[in-house]
Amino acid sequence: MKYILILEDDADLAAGMEMALADEEFSFTVCGTVREAEERIGERKFDLLILDVNLPDGSGFELCRRIRGSSKVSIILLTARDMELDIVRGLECGADDYITKPFSAMVLRARIRALLRRTAPEQETDYKNGPFRFQFATMEFMKDGVTIELSRTEQRILYLLVFHPGQILTRERLMEWVWPDGTEYVEDNALSVGIRRLRDKLEDDPSKPVYIKTVYGKGYQWENGV
Repeated sequence: MKYILILEDDADLAAGMEMALADEEFSFTVCGTVREAEERIGERKFDLLILDVNLPDGSGFELCRRIRGSSKVSIILLTARDMELDIVRGLECGADDYITKPFSAMVLRARIRALLRRTAPEQETDYKNGPFRFQFATMEFMKDGVTIELSRTEQRILYLLVFHPGQILTRERLMEWVWPDGTEYVEDNALSVGIRRLRDKLEDDPSKPVYIKTVYGKGYQWENGV
């Protein structure tokens, strides 16, 4: 679970962001003032702060500067202005990223996940369970001792699945992970093709998958120990 604080004085925008970003891996705390945000930050540890720049009782720039004086928490600044001076000021205050309003929920999610990946502890690279032995660092994949050749896309899909066993991963989340630079130019069926090819290589009977399950209307799920 990643804990994210959103500081935004526009209540409708804040609620919309929380709804758009809703995910079982994220827990949100929404604040409308600098004072409230500082109180919440003092009460618990957050993995990411999303701070609006213009607030009724202060500046997101100054709050960012104060936080950075004692914490390395990831910070994204939001502003309605797209001026180079503001961008420079935000980065000089210690922000890790900067997003200009208006923005799409998909872009914000992608930037959040990219930032959390950059600041995350070293990730797992080896998976061993049942007939499978996957070594992502060396790109060696085996089933029952037989080597399996996987494309880079298939490797990225598989990585997210096997290290979140039993968890339903939405198509949207998988696509943002597999194509982190943006999905707008990715064909709609690209993920489906990747899933089908993985099943062809990993399942005993791809038409009746027992490892890569489809959760209809929701996404996909990796099942361990079948």
